Amino acid sequence: MTSIDDRAALRRARVSTSLLFLLFGTALGTWTARIPAIKQDLSLSDGQLSVGLLVFAAGAITGMQAMGRVVDRWGSRRVTVPVAFAEGAALVLPALAGDLALLAGALFLFGTVHGSLNIAMNASAVAVERAWGRPIMSSFHAVYSLGGFLGAAIGGLFAYGGVAPDVTFLAVGVLAAALAAWSAAWRVPRVGGPVPVTSAAGAGTGPMPGVLFLGVLAYCCLVGEGAAADWSTVYLRESLGSSPGFAAAAYAAFSIGMTGGRLVGDRLAAALGPVRLVQGCGLLAAAGLGTALLVSNPVAGVAGFGCLGAGLSCIAPQVFSAAGNRDPARAGRALARVASMGYAGFLTGPVLIGGVAEATSLPVALGVPVVLALFVAGTASALRPIPAPMISRPAGT
Repeated sequence: MTSIDDRAALRRARVSTSLLFLLFGTALGTWTARIPAIKQDLSLSDGQLSVGLLVFAAGAITGMQAMGRVVDRWGSRRVTVPVAFAEGAALVLPALAGDLALLAGALFLFGTVHGSLNIAMNASAVAVERAWGRPIMSSFHAVYSLGGFLGAAIGGLFAYGGVAPDVTFLAVGVLAAALAAWSAAWRVPRVGGPVPVTSAAGAGTGPMPGVLFLGVLAYCCLVGEGAAADWSTVYLRESLGSSPGFAAAAYAAFSIGMTGGRLVGDRLAAALGPVRLVQGCGLLAAAGLGTALLVSNPVAGVAGFGCLGAGLSCIAPQVFSAAGNRDPARAGRALARVASMGYAGFLTGPVLIGGVAEATSLPVALGVPVVLALFVAGTASALRPIPAPMISRPAGT
């Protein structure tokens, strides 16, 4: 199949992939916004809901690992759109469950599809970025963040209007199908060109250099994201004594900082390179949150979590880009490993913070993301590209 390298085709490929990130964020944001309604409709206890959410996480990791090999075998272009359509359909299933067992099955399937789409769309983004010739990964992740806002807004509005979860998920499922169809319509036959080969045989065999450590960096980054999601509001409310409304501003500031950082991340990556960008981001995250914890003031707390969001914003996109380029013949498996470790950080981070807070205090426990951000800044050289020979092999999207 003939490679297409002209700018018009690349722009179409970029839009097509961006739509997948928008779909991904919208579906997750909608699901998150309606979790309380699902809990109420099924009369679940906190422990029972936790079981369901854990099953979703298990499905997501399963999907990531399976899709990594599928992408490497068939190319991301063949699988992204079918999985995107499946995402919209799988979103509806949790609302149809009549008990915890059925909910767990629905959430495992939804999680599997969601994790699969995560790997497929990021593999596509890596290929488009490689063909584009300059950093654009942060913009894809910015679209995902905007999709999360959109999904949360849709879910919140439907909840405010008293609309049932099944109707909410069906409406967003239709939206997801429309986005998937739009993405399919804007695909190009192939984005490709010379591809770097890091394995000895040039056929995707042998170890993937540095991918495991990139996963460690993703884990450290996502611990901070999980901590902000679960503990920022609690910190301002209980540790600093702010009002419930003002306490909620902490996570809002984090989300705004995250999205804003990703919107400018590509320009920063082009100007600074991935190593210096991640070094600066890690230092910003650590200095912002660390200073806020020392000042111990609600306004400073909101600003600190805003800095944490801005600082972490560009780290995951750069880590994903580096992982996908270590051995393009195995970009799917590399991304699956890194994404799974990052997701583990998002899941275990809040638990880690809670354990340390139980033994000491919450302000002390929130020092963990500060230390991890400093670690990321100090080891950012792991993102430096590894020189490799070039062969003329298409990189499929």
